[in-house]
Amino acid sequence: MTTARSTEVKRHAFRELHSAGCFVIPNPWDVGSARYLAHLGFKAIATTSSGAAWSAGRADEHLDVNGVLSHLSTMVQAVDLPVNADFEDGHADDIEGLIANVRRACQTGIAGLSIEDSQTGPVRTVRSFDDSVARMRAARQAIDADGGGVLLIGRAEGFIAGSPDLDDVLRRLSAFAEAGADCLYAPGLTTEDQVAA
Repeated sequence: MTTARSTEVKRHAFRELHSAGCFVIPNPWDVGSARYLAHLGFKAIATTSSGAAWSAGRADEHLDVNGVLSHLSTMVQAVDLPVNADFEDGHADDIEGLIANVRRACQTGIAGLSIEDSQTGPVRTVRSFDDSVARMRAARQAIDADGGGVLLIGRAEGFIAGSPDLDDVLRRLSAFAEAGADCLYAPGLTTEDQVAA
């Protein structure tokens, strides 16, 4: 009989996966797909904001923070793997709300949490550089206050949010690292040169 790994052990395992090099992390959208992917042998899973929203009959980025937190708790309990949370923009416009929401997310037992620099509206846009860095720093502060070792992923969304400027994306990623992001991600890159940069 196997026993469930503790949150601390899963968080440590998630950090080890990142330290060891590249690995594949799939995006299940519900309990069934999470368990199936775990059965296939993946070492970690990551939630998907679009999949979570669509599973609830909503459009991407239209699941409120309580719905997202409930989804995170469900996914963490569904599998004995580290779970990375697609936490979009932190589900708050202000820093205080971001900090509170990140702390609540950490309490679900997630192993990682990504914060992106885009914001929703009639048109998806990228937040200002200074605001984006301040929000990353606040997310780091919230995780450190939780004391649980959640890995923080900084997402520079320019290539999928209408600002495909590689120099700006690289500037943001560097600043996110300085602000405390453990891992960096720039979705939407399409060439080997962009990835190498």
